[in-house]
Amino acid sequence: MALKDTFYISHGSPTLSIDESLEARNFLQSWKKDVFPQRPSSILVISGHWDTKVPTVNVVDSVNDTIYDFYNFPKQMYQLKYPAPGAPQLARRVKELLKEAGFSRVDEDTKRGLDHGAWVPLFLMYPEADIPVCQLSVQSHQDGTYHCNMGKALAPLKDEGVLIMGSGSAVHNLRELNRHSGSVAPWALEFDNWLKDALLQGRYEDVNHYEQKAPHAKRAHPWPDHFYPLHVAIGAAGQNSKAKLIHSSIDLGSLSYASYQFTSADS
Repeated sequence: MALKDTFYISHGSPTLSIDESLEARNFLQSWKKDVFPQRPSSILVISGHWDTKVPTVNVVDSVNDTIYDFYNFPKQMYQLKYPAPGAPQLARRVKELLKEAGFSRVDEDTKRGLDHGAWVPLFLMYPEADIPVCQLSVQSHQDGTYHCNMGKALAPLKDEGVLIMGSGSAVHNLRELNRHSGSVAPWALEFDNWLKDALLQGRYEDVNHYEQKAPHAKRAHPWPDHFYPLHVAIGAAGQNSKAKLIHSSIDLGSLSYASYQFTSADS
């Protein structure tokens, strides 16, 4: 079964896994009913929490470990498990496609499981944990165009029933979080709105060069690791794809949970 859509999910805080007050949690829990009822053959997650020198896939033959790559959070979060099967065939297919596209070196990691950029949203989207999952890393020393090209290389996976999902945060500056304010920081809202307008208008090249085009770009993303998964999702959908905003909320003053669906033009 071929798929026409790719996604960028803003996973925000790890507390998304337990905090029922977060709007994004309800959105992800309604995933199969309201957003994407098709069942993928496997899932490829490009997470902002796996940043490597060269593209790297996790090749897991059995069950993915659950990685608790966060600190000083409620104890119950460290007891959650997401034992999704590994997807070694998908991992090797990703490696093959990237090499064919000119990515000269693609590494494998046989020990890494799923970081919280992958398992926290999937825990809500597919709670049964019965769909094979593979992760692909980002390279934060590269740029948006590089990651868009990575996505273009991976586009054939959609025809193989693979759900391609970038996972990051549309606005991600941990130093600017405000736990005591109920209002949204103007700079964060301005960047969030710029991104929405650029994507919905199909100005993907502007998003590729967001550092020069977007207001408050460096403040919204001091490091680009949580933004580049978006570029992979865009590239995999194609430059003529149509973007749809599927969720929008901001927590802690500036942490955006804006999430997008990209539908290929030939759908």
